Amino acid sequence: MSLLVVGLSHRSAPVSVLERAALGADAQVKLVQDTVAAEPATEAAVLATCNRIELYADVDKFHAGVAELSTLLAQHSGVGLDELTPYLYVHYEDRAVHHLFSVACGLDSMVVGEGQILGQIKDSLARAQELHSAGRLMNDLFQQGLRVGKRAHSETGIDRAGQSLVTFGLEQLAAGGDVQDWAKGKKALVIGAGSMSSLAAATLARAGVAEIVVANRTYDRAERLAQILNDADDTDVVARAVPMNAVPGELTRADVAVSCTGATGLVLTAEAVAAAVEGRTGEPVAEIDVPRAPKQPSAGAAAGLGNDDNCPLDLTAAQSGFSVMGEAAVAGMAAAELEQHAAWVDNGTVDIRETGRRTPESPEAQAELIGALAAAAARVGRIPERRRPEPVAGFARPAPALFLLDLAMPRDIDAAVHRLAGVRLVDIESLAEASADAPMAADVDQVRRIVSDEVAAFGAAQRAAHITPTVVALRTMAADVVAGEIARLDGRLPDLDERQRGEIRQAVHRVVDKLLHAPTVRVKQLAAEPGGAGYADALRTLFDLDPETVAAVSRAVDSTDEKDRPA
Repeated sequence: MSLLVVGLSHRSAPVSVLERAALGADAQVKLVQDTVAAEPATEAAVLATCNRIELYADVDKFHAGVAELSTLLAQHSGVGLDELTPYLYVHYEDRAVHHLFSVACGLDSMVVGEGQILGQIKDSLARAQELHSAGRLMNDLFQQGLRVGKRAHSETGIDRAGQSLVTFGLEQLAAGGDVQDWAKGKKALVIGAGSMSSLAAATLARAGVAEIVVANRTYDRAERLAQILNDADDTDVVARAVPMNAVPGELTRADVAVSCTGATGLVLTAEAVAAAVEGRTGEPVAEIDVPRAPKQPSAGAAAGLGNDDNCPLDLTAAQSGFSVMGEAAVAGMAAAELEQHAAWVDNGTVDIRETGRRTPESPEAQAELIGALAAAAARVGRIPERRRPEPVAGFARPAPALFLLDLAMPRDIDAAVHRLAGVRLVDIESLAEASADAPMAADVDQVRRIVSDEVAAFGAAQRAAHITPTVVALRTMAADVVAGEIARLDGRLPDLDERQRGEIRQAVHRVVDKLLHAPTVRVKQLAAEPGGAGYADALRTLFDLDPETVAAVSRAVDSTDEKDRPA
């Protein structure tokens, strides 16, 4: 059996695809169960965070395993396989181990060096253990990954290379200023009471906000988090809990809001945010007509750019959560009709000679394109909005009256909020763009060396463990041969006393042990080297070992390991 990982992350897929592919807790459980039920896999675990979805499995066939795991990911994420495939990556055997260890060390995180991934890996292993989908390989892999991650943080300065996603997001909200100076005295609203929301609340409290209001669908959890914040000795923050239906009113009072829930639809629409800012300032909120930097025309679209604010789309009645504020263009969809619609939204023209379709200026074409978009919205539930490009040089946004940090995947806050005057929104997409240019610390190279060394050691240990049942079976066979010969000697020499029989028995055992010692030690050394997997087969063939005996030893070793593992 061999380790295989199939997944997608912020490095391989746009945020719009990650958002639609996000897996809830129930979907993760079902994905693990269906994976171990599939023919190529015997063990499985899912690592799902706000910017990655990865399926790990122990498979007996590479190509069949890749096909099966990719299909299962598509089925459970709700994103079609054809659309998902271009964004998937595949790692096998040592490369798969290297990938998980790199992830555990924070090398593959959106913010390099962040340590929260260790808790997510621990949760992933715990879930697999609860579902009994983690055997020897998954347990060894994830437990060693946790140790490697802790080693990287303790032996290097990787923590200096990055920080948690929450801290990085707050730094982006502060726009380069000191976070504590920015946060001092502000009123904060935290929507959600899970691990990420709790981290955000604690970080805001340490940064110096004066008040934190926690809203959650389960009020008891919000109340518990608020109590923890009030009881903390290192802050003077005042915290209180409110039900979710109080969010609109609390948003009007807040200076900064952080949202990270497991909701599948929008928690804060652009309209709700606009209403909160208007309630706070007493002035209507305008949309910013952000100047565009020049761009190349897309295939089938003319180079002319115009104003798309009068786009006649109105799907709110049919699909709640679909925003028509700002651009109503489509992100992450390959359907030809939707590409043509996006070109129409940009006020380009569709070249009828290339597409054979009518130009969007005609009412018939507009109705056809809007119908295609409505059908897509019905299929996927909500179409993520494509944000406008960043402002061209020299363009300044008005000073924000409300700061929003969206750490959810799929997003909690409508992307159209980016275009509201008086609001600064930082979301996963913004963080991905900002972190791409973040400087790498020198310690990263040291962590990479640690990962390489640990991958080699893990591979050697796994290969050595693979031959152990064969060596044990060989020694068991030798012990049986010795026992048989001693019994035969007892029958032929009945006059020997117990001392003599003991001396003979000990001498025969010493001879067998000495004959087997060097070959078994050497075969373990050879098996631990790359390409050493064949030595177990050679040993079984040379000594004519019963495959079922070897398998029984292997099962016994696995059972012992299972009992010795910490809960």
